[in-house]
Amino acid sequence: MAEPDAPGDLQKTPLYDLHVELGARMVPFAGYEMPVQYPAGIMTEHLQTRDSAGLFDVSHMGQAKLVGPDHETTARALEALCPSNMVELKPGKQRYTVLLNADGGIVDDLMVTRPRDESLDGHLLLVVNASRKHVDYPLLEAGLPDGVRLEILDDRALIAVQGPKAVEAVAAHAPAAADLEFMSGDFMEFDGISCHISRAGYTGEDGVEMSVPAGAAEAIARALLADDRVEPIGLGARDSLRLEAGLCLYGHDLDETTSPVEGAITFCMQKRRREEGGFPGAERIQAELKDGPGRVRVGFKLEGRAPAREGAEIQLPGGPVIGTATSGGFAPSVGAPIGMGYVPAEHAATGTKINLVVRGRELPAEIVDMPIVPNRYYRKPKA
Repeated sequence: MAEPDAPGDLQKTPLYDLHVELGARMVPFAGYEMPVQYPAGIMTEHLQTRDSAGLFDVSHMGQAKLVGPDHETTARALEALCPSNMVELKPGKQRYTVLLNADGGIVDDLMVTRPRDESLDGHLLLVVNASRKHVDYPLLEAGLPDGVRLEILDDRALIAVQGPKAVEAVAAHAPAAADLEFMSGDFMEFDGISCHISRAGYTGEDGVEMSVPAGAAEAIARALLADDRVEPIGLGARDSLRLEAGLCLYGHDLDETTSPVEGAITFCMQKRRREEGGFPGAERIQAELKDGPGRVRVGFKLEGRAPAREGAEIQLPGGPVIGTATSGGFAPSVGAPIGMGYVPAEHAATGTKINLVVRGRELPAEIVDMPIVPNRYYRKPKA
């Protein structure tokens, strides 16, 4: 997990009082006071999410929408800033993408949803990282053409419910949630409260993210936590879950120097965009797609129990330093320390033996395929 921010003028999410009531240890994070863990502890919270369902407060994330006269106009406006195919995004579908700088570096990674409701044609719903809101919003506003505007949704909270029993717990209050496919979303009622629920998340598990009115967030969270299948989960377990799932954390595994090709997230670039370009840094990214990048993000698993954290040097056994760890920690689901980092492409093959240098000690490790714990996203059975 990212290091907590220094104390200062911190914001509180609409669920702050509930976190305190539940005994959470609060830490500064991305300008907010956030729960890092509850009394059960990070290990228990992690396994609770893998085995049943966990509730995460992610209201620090930025929620906004682009509004234009029709879908194609709004989608093309966003395509000018990102490498994904937004024009062909179908109603009710969601897409992971990145905002790019002129050099093809990643300004932020974000989720984009096209509303299913025909009356909202021309709208695109955005969820951006909390630490990048102050960068993303001006970048979007400066890049939008006349007729397309950015609306920031400061009156919304965001609640994620993740795990194999998450959707059935949510569907007890919002039955339409059970009909969602992975990477889709829709407006629906949760106990009579209008919400937007999408079937996605940050853990590798099935689950949903619920955009809800800020004033209703606590009632919704309490209703879910009253279910024996659901427990509150903090930032600590959120980090270990996403690490096992091979998911990037912005500012650590991705930043403004990293391209989507180096970051091994080329799935966010559909065929038309790869071929035609027309997005910031297209020349660099297309060259890397054609010839391969000089470095690439990899996963690794260490021997023993000692973890290697962000910043640890990656070296070849008996040889030179070749890279740096960008994330690392203990993986409760596999009972071993794991991590991610960047190495030259010629040393990125699965099975490559490496050392992680931690406080002068060389810890043996091996490059492994990601995700380290298989993802269990929901796919509708084929007819």
